[in-house]
Amino acid sequence: MVRGRRASGEAARVSVPGSAAANRARSARAASSRRRRDGIVLDAYWIPSRDAEAPGAVKGFDAVWVLPGSPYESEAGALAAIRTAREDGIPFLGTCGGFQHALLEFAREVCGLTAAAHAENDPSAAGDDLLIAPLACSLIGHEGPVRVTPDSLAESVLGAERTTERYHCDYGPDSRHLDTLRAHGLRFTGEDEDGQVRIAELPGHPFFLATLFQPELAGDGSRPHPIVRALARAATDHARQAR
Repeated sequence: MVRGRRASGEAARVSVPGSAAANRARSARAASSRRRRDGIVLDAYWIPSRDAEAPGAVKGFDAVWVLPGSPYESEAGALAAIRTAREDGIPFLGTCGGFQHALLEFAREVCGLTAAAHAENDPSAAGDDLLIAPLACSLIGHEGPVRVTPDSLAESVLGAERTTERYHCDYGPDSRHLDTLRAHGLRFTGEDEDGQVRIAELPGHPFFLATLFQPELAGDGSRPHPIVRALARAATDHARQAR
């Protein structure tokens, strides 16, 4: 856990809750490539999802990035990290499993859908309670187009209204609950060619973006994806404001 005031010039600190091996490798790759290109220094701290259950586990960080790796050892820990980022205005990025759990946290804590479930975490959940359900067609190893909503955070970050992205997942949002999430303020700003939600964001938050696709898989690591660069900028701005 990191707390206290920081020294001038200190790196922006990014909390990466979840699975050890996958998260450390991906976050280190993204952070180091950002440092090489732009001189921005990001320090990524892996936090086991069990440890993320503790109150304040991600307070004091400049960003929270929940990467893939579900089912996480602790669903509660992943959700607690997301809730802290959402409520405390800490820049947040959720990709793949992070996207799924961002929707789950919002449904339970903001919309009052306390029984909302993730099929991978709770395969015995009633069908009506499934917010995150198995995809009709697996997206493992898939690459496909995403249409981006104009005048959205996603569009401003990507700089385009259409992008091609890579996936590695078997689960996505069940459309039956999306109107409830919209009514409580979550905005869906990216869809695939079949109209299936692929991007979510939270207006009014300094930076809250979640994608079912995985921007950390883009390219060879030498040029970070625009979404990763945007998270880096948001984390750096947060760090400056905290000095």
